[in-house]
Amino acid sequence: MAVRRRTGHGAARDAQGRHELGAGRLPGGARADRGAGGLHPPPHDLNLLVEGDPIFTPVLDPADPLWASEEPVRAARMREYGLHSMIAVPMRARNTVLGLASFMRSLNPVPFHPDDVLLARELVARAALCVDNARRYSREHTAAVTLQRSLLPHVLTGGTAMEVASSYLPANATGGVGGDWFDVIPLSGARVGLVVGDVVGHGIAAAATMGRLRTAVQTLADMEMPPDELLAHLDDLVLRLSEEEPDGEAAHQTATSFLGATCLYAVYNPVTRRCAMARAGHPPPVVVTPDGQVSFPELPAGPPLGLGGVAFEATEIELAEDSLLGLYTDGLVEGTDRDMGVGMARLGQLLSRPGLDIDTLCRTAAQQLVAKPQLDDIALLLARTHGLGADRVASWEVPLDPAAVADLRTRATRQVTQWGCPELAMTTELIVSELVTNAIRYGSPPVRVRLIRDSRLTCEVADGSSTAPRLRHARSMDEGGRGLFLVAQLAHRWGARYAADGKIIWAEQELPSPY
Repeated sequence: MAVRRRTGHGAARDAQGRHELGAGRLPGGARADRGAGGLHPPPHDLNLLVEGDPIFTPVLDPADPLWASEEPVRAARMREYGLHSMIAVPMRARNTVLGLASFMRSLNPVPFHPDDVLLARELVARAALCVDNARRYSREHTAAVTLQRSLLPHVLTGGTAMEVASSYLPANATGGVGGDWFDVIPLSGARVGLVVGDVVGHGIAAAATMGRLRTAVQTLADMEMPPDELLAHLDDLVLRLSEEEPDGEAAHQTATSFLGATCLYAVYNPVTRRCAMARAGHPPPVVVTPDGQVSFPELPAGPPLGLGGVAFEATEIELAEDSLLGLYTDGLVEGTDRDMGVGMARLGQLLSRPGLDIDTLCRTAAQQLVAKPQLDDIALLLARTHGLGADRVASWEVPLDPAAVADLRTRATRQVTQWGCPELAMTTELIVSELVTNAIRYGSPPVRVRLIRDSRLTCEVADGSSTAPRLRHARSMDEGGRGLFLVAQLAHRWGARYAADGKIIWAEQELPSPY
């Protein structure tokens, strides 16, 4: 027996035969047996509906052998309710049969007229168009949600510098999926980058734009750019991408998405417990101290990405041990029933509740702040910050004397051995020797060396010069030019980052397996 799915049905009488003017409703996806309760044409006519015109039966006779023999239950229902006339119209849209609409007369003794068929055809055509649009929109919404989730990070880790938790809730089918995104990016020196962004717009175009921006931020962060410079480069990228204008509606959607993007980028250093942040038209972060005090650091807002012409500014704050740092999108704190200020205050209250782990805080805050209906995406990224103790960091000042290199090699070897990593003593000694020698020879004071034992062993050599290091391949007769090449071979990875007072050359080594 064929089984159909029905989302709604209406009747002029209830099951006891009483007059009823309302419409009944089955739960979405509920099963309805065509033989038991359906009021469709007999089976031999159904094939005609797939390709043909409406079926018009002015006089419906339950005693007809086709009904009595093939559908006896429906024949009995027809007699019970007094159904005497029928019009069945296929619901077609875009050369696809979506369903069947059946019209029966019971209380009205006058049979259907041919003019009623024209009216039924028009009503069903309009209904089919609405159903098809809803199906197509639902399919696009599902594809956009799938794309959005696939482009978001699946695993977040803050190392030993912080605990992280995230929550993402896509907009419902009415609002459409937006372009909210977040990421946690491990950086050199045990530092961690946090980023949250929002692409204005909905649908697949916004999700695709979000993916491009997230990839760009990862690349720029790996280049050791400070927050304000990273946003400046991201702004230039958005300007260039917005100039790639395809034809038609896609061009309008792409341009709108790019011009409406906002972003907040922060870099936390567990050694100094300081966090540098910059934002481009994005809501400010929330900070909750260990004793429950809530604040929203005042950061220069900056223009949204893609406008150009205005420089971004970074602000640096100090975070106490076990502080909670929250980055979020405007959909979390702003809605039709409240302004942003009220939502931010409510967010601070929810995040300052004591005794909850970070995952529970993130999940419950997002659930309790979400608006109904949810017309915009919601992204919330929480980080509970930690500092690296003095037992994990060793630093020394270096005089501008080549003879000091030998003493630093000895100190570095002793320190690595004290940390329980004698396997790394020789390579650390060589890395320190090469980097310090280059700083003394080509840099300017002050020169400092710092060893950090975190998830990796990091050697940092800082000096007051902004001269960029360059990896060279020395020729066989050259006396120098092999220092950075050796460092690159010995280290897991290496790089340079710049500050207001100079630069830092760093090299990381993987710790032995027990660590």
